[in-house]
Amino acid sequence: MRSYAGAMTGSLLFATVCCFPVPLAYVVACVAWTEGEDWAWIPLLAALVGSGLVLILASSLTRRGFPRITRADRVEDGGFSYGEETFVMWAPQSPKGHPQARLVRADVLEASLARYDPESGTGVTSYPGDYTPAEFTPLVALRLRVYGAEEAGAEVPAGSFEITGSWRVPSVCLSAVTAGRLAVLVAPAGPSGPAGPPPHGKVTPLWPSSTLLAGTRTCRVAGLDGGLSEATRRPGRLLRQMRISRSVGGVELTGDTIDLRRLDARTAARYTAVAERDRSFPEEPAPVTEPGEESRWIVDRLPGERAAFGSVSRRWSRRGGVLVRGRFLKMRSTHSFQDHGPVLDTVLRVHPADGTPPFEAARRLTVPMTYLAVLHRTREVVLYADPAGSSYVVDWPRTNLLAGTTAAAVITPEGRELSLAGRPDVIWSLMNLLASHGLSVPAPVLDLRKRRMSPVAGAAMELTRVGQDAAGPS
Repeated sequence: MRSYAGAMTGSLLFATVCCFPVPLAYVVACVAWTEGEDWAWIPLLAALVGSGLVLILASSLTRRGFPRITRADRVEDGGFSYGEETFVMWAPQSPKGHPQARLVRADVLEASLARYDPESGTGVTSYPGDYTPAEFTPLVALRLRVYGAEEAGAEVPAGSFEITGSWRVPSVCLSAVTAGRLAVLVAPAGPSGPAGPPPHGKVTPLWPSSTLLAGTRTCRVAGLDGGLSEATRRPGRLLRQMRISRSVGGVELTGDTIDLRRLDARTAARYTAVAERDRSFPEEPAPVTEPGEESRWIVDRLPGERAAFGSVSRRWSRRGGVLVRGRFLKMRSTHSFQDHGPVLDTVLRVHPADGTPPFEAARRLTVPMTYLAVLHRTREVVLYADPAGSSYVVDWPRTNLLAGTTAAAVITPEGRELSLAGRPDVIWSLMNLLASHGLSVPAPVLDLRKRRMSPVAGAAMELTRVGQDAAGPS
């Protein structure tokens, strides 16, 4: 667990080396002062000004590389209230596609990471004007079932077909692949060739729309009377709304809400008809993840911090540092990237450990691809708070374990392995138990046979058994 003081020390050394004339100015000033020169104050003044610049540069580098979240990052009232389940994502736009293309659903049957090999090292790379540079956009091989009908059912509708290909998937949209539901454009079939007419035209995935169809992004519709209706994870309704939006050149959202009172009368009437249909024939929410997730699981090959119960600084633990939970409310793409994930403008809701009301904070963070690939499951995040409770830092190994990027397990003192898959509350309780005792477990498996685990073995087994009883028989 890195400390802010350590990160600041490293940044100061780096900034001092970059601004090497500053210490030289101090030496010149000292020599001139010793010799009694009248102009000694000039290099001294330059050195003092340079020292201030070094501090500013070091502070900026530390804040960028060690993104603490403080109450100074609080989000002021921006006119939009985030609900308990709200998640807003602003992702790069997809190609417009053929004007006569059909917007339909496609299920991901298989997925594999074809290529991701950035050459930038560990630093931040920016591409002004480009949200999806090829170097930082994974190439994913997909086998899709594209539906000819509006909705997928138990039987494959007539006109459906399968296609295999490789597509660049923006990192923020990787969860649509894991969830297994995409929105795609199917262009009209081309002219007939010697072998006859082609079965279908070009297939173009719409990645931001796919995150909506997958349930990563939430969606609500405010009617003309102001009443809200829920559209999240209702693929049929979402597709009908997407077609309306595409036909009118796009519809502006307020957060995750389409407000019909802000649309022209004709477009509002079309959205109202979709809502009325859903009210008359309610659509059951789609599953969080479509069946067959194991054939789409590319998380293990993506870069990012490996999931773990986490490391603990004994000094932090002795002084009363605690873990707290938060939740992402918003993510917005930027033009900056690191090799293990994009740099995103985020809004989080942090729940302080002292019981004070949660607060929302805006912070630019590098979010690992491993976490982005399961964003449809959870937007929860683990943070470690300083003993004073004045700042918070995202703990990505613990966050990834809680999100399920790797299966967590406990090995009992007798050597039996107990899976914690699908039991985030038990994992969270074990993380807190270990942190409170200053015990580091930089792995997803908690082995209670180790001698250093003896002080917490009994409590850990009790937490695991309680979790098993609550979950029921496996």
